[in-house]
Amino acid sequence: MAIWGMSSVANDDDVMDDSNPLTCFTLNRTQRLYGFGICFVVGFLISILSTLALATANLPTFAVFFTLGNIISLLSTTFLIGPGKQIKTMFAPVRMVASIVFLAMIVLTLVLAFTVGSWLLCLLLCIIQFLALFWYSASYIPYGRSAIKKVVGGCIDV
Repeated sequence: MAIWGMSSVANDDDVMDDSNPLTCFTLNRTQRLYGFGICFVVGFLISILSTLALATANLPTFAVFFTLGNIISLLSTTFLIGPGKQIKTMFAPVRMVASIVFLAMIVLTLVLAFTVGSWLLCLLLCIIQFLALFWYSASYIPYGRSAIKKVVGGCIDV
């Protein structure tokens, strides 16, 4: 259990805190950054490549790979802070809504892709899933959400 770096602290201030040698598999800082980068890029590529399933008209395959790519991208942060802290920070008040929307869209996307088979609805849910992951990720960047609101507000306020 100590190998996974389960910290009892749910504070975002110590992301990549090297004072805890057990954070995420006892990897050093450079290894954790490489793990994060590789995992994030692989997840992103899987999501992008999922569109190949659209060419073959295979909605369930598209939904599974798109969702899998988003989950892998999300899990990339466990290399930085460890899985225990990842779960705690996902449900911190600042990220709770985005986390719940993201997880709900994962379930709904997969259920609808396998049962209803509606392309339009599935694509809409994938877009919402991506936006929820984007909003969640922006909460880790100082002033990230404020910048997004400003840009979107500037685009809408034409």
